[in-house]
Amino acid sequence: MDKKAKTLRELKKSGYESKPVKKEIRDNALVRIKSGVPLVENVSGYETTVLPALEVALLSGHDVIFLGERGQAKTRIIRSLVSLFDEWMPIVAGSELNDDPMAPTSHYGVEKVAEMGEETPIDWIHRSKRYSEKLATPDTSMADLIGEVDPIKVAEGRYLSDEFTIHYGLVPRTNRGIFAINELPDLAERIQVGLLNLLEERDVQIRGYKIRLELDLMFLATANPEDYTNRGRLITPLKDRFGTQIRTHYPRTLETEIEIMKQESSKFAMGVDVHVPQFMSEIIAEISQLARQSSSINQRSGVSVRMSVSNYETMVSSAVRRALLLAEEQAIPRISDLWALASSISGKIEIDAFEVEVEKELIPRLVTSAVLNVFRRRFSVDQLREVVAFFDAGDVVEVGTSVASEDYVKLVNRIPGLSRAVQKLDDGTPGAVASSLELVFDGLHYSKKLNKREQLGRIGYFTKG
Repeated sequence: MDKKAKTLRELKKSGYESKPVKKEIRDNALVRIKSGVPLVENVSGYETTVLPALEVALLSGHDVIFLGERGQAKTRIIRSLVSLFDEWMPIVAGSELNDDPMAPTSHYGVEKVAEMGEETPIDWIHRSKRYSEKLATPDTSMADLIGEVDPIKVAEGRYLSDEFTIHYGLVPRTNRGIFAINELPDLAERIQVGLLNLLEERDVQIRGYKIRLELDLMFLATANPEDYTNRGRLITPLKDRFGTQIRTHYPRTLETEIEIMKQESSKFAMGVDVHVPQFMSEIIAEISQLARQSSSINQRSGVSVRMSVSNYETMVSSAVRRALLLAEEQAIPRISDLWALASSISGKIEIDAFEVEVEKELIPRLVTSAVLNVFRRRFSVDQLREVVAFFDAGDVVEVGTSVASEDYVKLVNRIPGLSRAVQKLDDGTPGAVASSLELVFDGLHYSKKLNKREQLGRIGYFTKG
């Protein structure tokens, strides 16, 4: 919409038509769906589940609640819906409630249009300003959401019964926009009642003063499924307010987890060239997938994709640190770099046990299982019989974070059968050879074909002694 109109008269001449929020969103959603443009960008894994359900909900003009554990892009989806508004929206200049010049809502807006008529001044607000979000906490108050009497305005000589004494909260100030609440069941019951009254009945009492506000809103919310379904956490009338309930989920495939992981990871200039082999990315994604199946982890809390992102960043940073210490120009993560994951995993999972030792044992077990699964997708032990036979002859091989990549290349030439195995995995650079060789050795170790000892940055593999 052109922002040239400065008065109500100019706005009417421009042909502007006022639309309810849900119709505006529906119209713009229809255009995107028809042209094949996704409603939500940079969200992977929901193409056949969440996003189609969301499209139907928006076309139906429904308020929506997203149910899912942490780290399932619920808030990102909600925030992205602001892009379905027209870029600019006219309001009565000076209005706190984004009054529509054609049909003002607030006492201020009504009086302004009545007083100035078609000379009423117009302001324009960008769609990015038509969104408000609140994290529900037990101490969230009516003043936060609805409003409160402003003592300064009373001190100026206004009566308490004067609507101009009210400082409006987030909900009224988001009039003609999207209002979102995260973790809705955490709202106190009396606040839920007040919120419902404003959204459904359009009236609210503030300090005994009854106000009727014809607000135009799309109401969106998020909740953990367990909190949402527990009896008593959410009042039934407010639950009934939502026309659509959409269940989000974690990535269902390794490919999707890897895509999100790489998309969301921080990208810094590290001073060295960084390359991550596909199998190392798979190991990081596999750790998260295994954690979501573990009976030792509280699955009600969930295992966020943020754990995959943090682990990926940690693995890369560990590889960069090693490359700098060894004066190598290329940083390629190896299995021996995964020691650093203990710190990035610890804060992302909730253990279903009281023993401190459970977490210390669980994290290495997750890493071990992930490495073994990725190894088995590429090799069978029979394919590596020559490699095992080399160790059966009594040889011991030392690798690890303190060993330069060039030394790994020498090992490949020394051990029969290892060259063929490594060729299946790497691009031939020394760093890639080192990474591939460690996967082979660790895979054989976890397959109980090689023994392993670790000491002072070096890892020894052997079968005898």
